[in-house]
Amino acid sequence: MNNQLIDALQWRYATKKYDSSFQLDPKDKETLEQVLQLTPSSYGLQPLHYIWLEDKALLEKTKALAWNQHQIIDAAAVLVLCTKTELTPAYLDAHADLMRDTRGMQEEQIKGFRAHLHASVGSKPAEQIQLWNDKQAYIALGQLLTACAMLQLDATPMEGFDPIALDELLQLKEEGLHSVLICTIGQRAADDHYQHLQKVRHPKNSLFTTR
Repeated sequence: MNNQLIDALQWRYATKKYDSSFQLDPKDKETLEQVLQLTPSSYGLQPLHYIWLEDKALLEKTKALAWNQHQIIDAAAVLVLCTKTELTPAYLDAHADLMRDTRGMQEEQIKGFRAHLHASVGSKPAEQIQLWNDKQAYIALGQLLTACAMLQLDATPMEGFDPIALDELLQLKEEGLHSVLICTIGQRAADDHYQHLQKVRHPKNSLFTTR
């Protein structure tokens, strides 16, 4: 398993050109959804929402908002990673309720956690909540990219788009959401020369120390 993981990560790269004829296997899509569902988040709050873009008109408009990156329309799948713009008291309570009910706990057992959520998370200013939630999206992206590599699916993470315009296009504000990242998924084109380039990474001895 160790070698399989490292080989998959050596194989992956930010794909620049996709095979537009490739279609994502529904089983792989389901697996990726499960991976994202299982992604860790602070307090397990999962302040995230994922949107599969499939409508061709939306894809074309999204491409225009993403500096005309062709991966948007050539990849087999396009996923927008969104975060909640706020964490309301009702949302925090619903999370505590879910934990209580899932684990068969009594309210007495969860009330300390519930109170801590409201005191710690509920007291944060809106700007801090937004930044905090956005960081959770990057955790999800990391898991998504690793999962794609293990499934031999190519993927391209994207920050290069206008999030305010995309929020407007997808009417995310009305849903209390904000777009943070885009990830295209599919199969590399045979003539994408980037796949043959040597991976450039700093040596491990410059990245790790023991104290």
